[in-house]
Order: sequence, then structure tokens, then C-alpha cells
Amino acid sequence: MTPPNWTIRPGRDSDGSALIDLIWSCWSAYPGIRMDVDLEMPELRALATYYAANAGSLWVAEAADSVCGMIATRPLEGTTWEICRVYVDPALHGSGLGHALLDQAEQHAIAAGAKRLALWSDTRFDRAHHFYEKRSYIRHGAVRVLADISNSLEFGYAKPVNGVEALDIAAVTSAVGRLGAILIACVDGGASVSFLPPLSPQKARAFWLRVASDVGTGKRTVVAAWRNGVLSAVGMLDLATPENQPHRTEVQKILVDPGARRTGLGRQILRALEQEAAAHGRSLLTLDTRAGDAGESLYRSEGWQESGRIPGYALAADGTAQATVFFWKHLAHPN
Repeated sequence: MTPPNWTIRPGRDSDGSALIDLIWSCWSAYPGIRMDVDLEMPELRALATYYAANAGSLWVAEAADSVCGMIATRPLEGTTWEICRVYVDPALHGSGLGHALLDQAEQHAIAAGAKRLALWSDTRFDRAHHFYEKRSYIRHGAVRVLADISNSLEFGYAKPVNGVEALDIAAVTSAVGRLGAILIACVDGGASVSFLPPLSPQKARAFWLRVASDVGTGKRTVVAAWRNGVLSAVGMLDLATPENQPHRTEVQKILVDPGARRTGLGRQILRALEQEAAAHGRSLLTLDTRAGDAGESLYRSEGWQESGRIPGYALAADGTAQATVFFWKHLAHPN
């Protein structure tokens, strides 16, 4: 593999003109965007000083002595750090430079105590959204109106470095790619979660888009877990129970990326789902799992009770019929 032909160094105030040109090379690809540095972004002329004054840092990528990328980060409230001004020369899109820059900023923020990372991205920047979503950022909060000369609207993105969060419809929709990858990896690894391998990306995406719709209509709750900044596990509750079962919910599809197993994420997801069930006033939880799966021992260790098993309930990838075990649990103190 050819090594990257760029270097990343701390930014300097003297980079100002080159950074302005870099930003415009990215902005100019989108309709309706205008740039007036002196009116709206005078800090670009001394950007290293600007971030240093805000306890942050700026980095610049160079190739052949020319600026080809940039990124910055700064602390916000508490332990949240913002990722700022991520730009890569369009000629280097797809080269891996964006990932290298984001690695630099994330690692710096985490070393400085960041527990959560956040950023803003113009609603027109579809390519950037896909990039952030690949890096496990999810849509968060309301759209921000800048009231600038470009009439900019911005999506908020965020992720915990480590932790579990409930996802709303916007978050699930933005995470469809990553959630689909987890589902495919689990199915390929033999997980009994209603699908058989090989599971196509299109089918996985369609599944999570249906889930997002259900979240939006209140039929489901989804929780996800991050490990070292990577979205690595997910689970959900089916809240669309019959009218004579308003106290019950079903736990479904606790999925842990194979590369993150045996790290406690499945247990974190299960406990978060129990908390979500209680918050929705549900006191009886049910689930099923293939007999002998790792999930079976997890559920027993968390106080779930077996109610029975059905032989030959579902097919494995090789076509053999396998037994499924059904579990239930009463929550002691539902809200």
C-alpha cells in the first residue's frame, strides 16, 4: 500500500490565506453558499490563536508544501468537546485524509478528558454527513439556524466516547449505515435474529429504516452503545403490544459487533432497555433467544426467568432447525 503523501502538523496563524482557499474549495461545490471572511469569519486570519484562546487546538495537513486539509477541536460545557472546521481538498476526497484528521482531533479531545464529542454540519453537505455517520456520529438535537449570508442551516451530530444512549427517529435514521453493518456482521456470525446469511446491505438498511419509522411513531425504543467512540451495540423494545397488555414490552435484537464482544456491551444494552421499559410504564418484559446462544447465559445472570422452549423454532444458516428459549422478567419498580 502506498503511504499517505501528506503530513499533519499544528496549525499556525500564517496558514490563514491557505485555509480560506481550502474552505472555499469545499464550499464552492454547493449552491447558495457565499464567503465574506471579514464580515463573518475574521478569526480565519489568525485561527491558531483563536483556538488557543478557547483552550482548543488546530491542525493542518500539507502535501507537497501545500495545505490540503484542516481540523480543530475545543472544549464546550462539562466534558463535551466540539470537532470544528473539518475540510479536505476535494482532490483528496476518499484518500483517508479526513479519517486521519478526525483521528487526530478525537484523540486529542479524549486525552484532554472528553467524554462526548459534538459537531455541526451544514444541511447541504451530504458527503460530510455520510463521513460523520461512518465514524459513529448520530444526528442530535434541533437544526441550528445561523442567519448568515448563506442562509445556513446546520445539523447537530454527537456521540459519547463510551456509553449507552436512547435514539430518536433522526438518530436512528442517521445511524442506519452503522447499524446495518452491525446487523450484517452478527447474522454472518450465526446470530439468530430473524435473518439468514448472506444479508445484503440493502435489506439491512430497509430493516433499520422501518425501525426508525416505528421509533418516530412511538412503537419502538432503540438504545445504542459506543465503545472507544465506535457505535458497537444496539437493542430495542417493541412497545406496540395489544391493548390488553399495556404493561408488557418485548426485548428484541440485542446485537453486539463481533469485534466488541466480551466487553460488557450486551449487558449495558440489556440494562438500558430495562430502564427504558420502566420509563414507559412497562413492568413485564419478554424475549426469546436461540438455545445455547451467549445471550441465554446473559439473561439468566440478569435475573430473567425461563418460561419454556420450543424445539425446531427457527432455522440456522445450514438449514437445521434449532430450539428457541423464551424468557420473562418483572421489573420491581416500574415508573
